[in-house]
Amino acid sequence: MARHLVIGNGKMLINLDRNGYLRDLYFPYVGQLNHVGGQPCRVGIRCGGTFAWLDEPGWTFELDYIEDALVTNVTARHEELGVELQMNDGIHQRENIFLKRVMVRNMAEEEKEIRLFFHQDLMIDGNDVGDTAAFYPANRTVFHYKRSSYFMFNGQSPQGGIFQYSTGIKRFHSAEGTWRDAEDGELMGNAIAQGSVDSTISLRAEVPGGGDCSFYYWMSVGPDLEEVKRLDQYVRESQPEKLLSRIVIYWNNWLSRANRDFGDLPADVVRLFRHSLLIVRTQTDERGAILAANDSDILQYNRDHYSYMWPRDGALVADAMSQAGYHSMIAPFFEFCNRALSPEGYLYHKYNPDGTVGSSWHPYYVQGQPRLPIQEDETALVLHALWKDYERHGEIELPQSLYPTLVRKAASFLCGFVEPSLDLPLPSYDLWEERYGIWTYTASSVYAGLTAAADFADLFGDYERSDRYRKAAERMKRGMLVHLWDEESGRFARGLVLRDGVWVKDMTLESSLFGLFEFGVLPADDDRVARTMRAIAGGLSVKTDVGGIARYAGDYYFQISHDAARVPGNPWIICTLWGASFQIETAKRTEDLAAPRATLERIARHTLEGGNLPEQLHPLDGTPLSVAPLTWSHATYVSVVCKYLRRRRELASASAPLVE
Repeated sequence: MARHLVIGNGKMLINLDRNGYLRDLYFPYVGQLNHVGGQPCRVGIRCGGTFAWLDEPGWTFELDYIEDALVTNVTARHEELGVELQMNDGIHQRENIFLKRVMVRNMAEEEKEIRLFFHQDLMIDGNDVGDTAAFYPANRTVFHYKRSSYFMFNGQSPQGGIFQYSTGIKRFHSAEGTWRDAEDGELMGNAIAQGSVDSTISLRAEVPGGGDCSFYYWMSVGPDLEEVKRLDQYVRESQPEKLLSRIVIYWNNWLSRANRDFGDLPADVVRLFRHSLLIVRTQTDERGAILAANDSDILQYNRDHYSYMWPRDGALVADAMSQAGYHSMIAPFFEFCNRALSPEGYLYHKYNPDGTVGSSWHPYYVQGQPRLPIQEDETALVLHALWKDYERHGEIELPQSLYPTLVRKAASFLCGFVEPSLDLPLPSYDLWEERYGIWTYTASSVYAGLTAAADFADLFGDYERSDRYRKAAERMKRGMLVHLWDEESGRFARGLVLRDGVWVKDMTLESSLFGLFEFGVLPADDDRVARTMRAIAGGLSVKTDVGGIARYAGDYYFQISHDAARVPGNPWIICTLWGASFQIETAKRTEDLAAPRATLERIARHTLEGGNLPEQLHPLDGTPLSVAPLTWSHATYVSVVCKYLRRRRELASASAPLVE
C-alpha cells in the first residue's frame, strides 16, 4: 500500500505505482473525485514480436524524480526483450495536462519495430457506471466522458500520432478490457463503448540497433469536449518535449525560496527536505484544503480514505511550510478554515476538499447524552499556525481580514469550552481520533490558540479581548500544571478520563506530550518537560534496527508485533521527529545536534524508492505501513530541518568570539 510517485499542480493530482502505472487521478479538487480509483492504467511494449506489460516478470525498475522537480525519472529495463525505457511524467504547472515521455533504447544490434501501448481504465467521478469511451476523428484522439468530466488521450512518435486504438467493456461479465486486446500487438479499432469501459491506444516507431527513440503520451482534462480539445491542441502546438522542460524549470524556480545554507546536513537530508516541500505542494489544493494523503489503496482495509482535510494536520503542515518561506501557498488554507468554521466557532473533525464536512466516527449522542463530535485541538491549532505565520512574514493583511470571523469566533469558543472545576478544556476526542476525554496535547494546543488570539487582539488594538484571551490561557496553563502533572511518575499524564463521576489520570505513555513545549506551555528545558520526554524516549523507542518512536504504548493501528517491551508500537515518522525536535530545542552546543541530525539521516534512509515518506514503518524490516506519502510526515520533516538550521545558527552565533 503506497504511491511511489506523485505529481500535481493544485487542481489535478496523479499517483503512479512502482511499475509506472497511473493509479489515482483526482480532479477538479486535489483529493476529491478519483477518476481511476486505484485500478492500474497499464503501459505495455511490443518488441520483435514479443509483448510485455510493465508489471510482468523480467522488468527491473529504478524510481526517482528529476532533481528539484515534480517530474518523475523512471528507468525500466528488460534484458530478454533487449530494451530499456526512460520514463518522465509531469503535470503542467498551470493547465490540466498530464504528459509522459518514454525514451526507448534498443539494446540489440539490429533495428526493431517498437510499439508502445497505453491503457486508460477510468471510473469517472468515482464509479464506472455510465462512462463513454470513443474515438474522435477530428484530431485522431480517444476520449472518455461522463457529465462534466472529460479526458482526452493522444500521443506521438517519429512515425506520427496514434497508430491504433480500441474501446471496449471492462470488468463486466467475461470482458476484461481492451488491454487484453493489445497483447497480440494489434488493436481492433472499436470506435465507441458505453457503460463500464476502458480504452487502449498504441504508438509505433522503428528504432535502430543501439539507438533510441522518444514517444510522447498526454491526457487533457476539463469540464467539456471543447476544453480538452483546446488543451490537446496546445500540447501539439507547444510540443510535449518543450512543455515537460518548462514543468521542470517551473518547479526548480518554485524551490528557489528554499535555497539556504544547510550547514552540516548531508546531501540525502537536504534532498528529502526539498522533495518534501514538493510533495506537500502536490497534496495542497489551490483553494486551501491541505489533504492528509491520497493513496487509494487504504480502501482495501476500510471503505474510506485519507483524502480529507483534518484542520489539525492542515495547521501543522501550514506551520511547516511557513517556516520554509511559503506564506503565499498556505494563505488559502486559513481562508478555507474561515469559511468552514461553524457558527459556534469550532471546526469539525474533517472536511472534503470542496469545503463540505467529511465523514466521521465521532458520535453526537453517547449513553443518552449529547456530545460535541470534535477534536478541540483542530480549532486551536489553526489560530496558533496563523499567528506563527504572521510572526515570521509580517503579512498583516491576511490576519486582519480573518480577525473578526475566524480569530475572534474561534477564541470565543475556546474561552467558553472549559471545565470550570479544572480550568481545562471540556472533553473532546484526542488527536489520534480514538478516545474521549481531557488531553494534555489538546490543552496545550488550546493554550497556544488562546495566546495567539490575544496576540492578534493586541496587534489590532483590541485590548479588552486580549486581556480576556490571555487570562483564559493562563488559567488553562495553571489547570494543566495542577491536574495533568503526576508527581509520582515524574511526568505528565496523557490526560484525564471520567470514571464513575471522578476525573482519573490516564498515565499511558504518549508521544504527543511533546506539545507541552511545542505550543509554548513550558520551555523545552523545564524539568517537568525534560522528564516527560525522557520517559517517552525510554518507553516508546522501538528497540529494533529500524528504531524510531511509537505513538503510544500498546498502539494497535496496523500492529505488527506484540512484543511490547521491544516494540511498543510501530514507529511513526512524525513521532520520531517530535523526539528530534526536543533534542534540537534543548541543545546547548552544536555537538548536541548530532542526535537529531542522525534521526533526519535515518528517516531519509527509510523513504520509499522515489523519496516519499509513509505514515508508519514496519518495526522489523522498515518497509512502509499505512498510506504513502503522508503529508504530515513530509511537513514534519520540513519543520524539523528548519528548526535544526535555526538552532545551529543560534549556537554558532553564541559561541562566536566577540570582535572589538
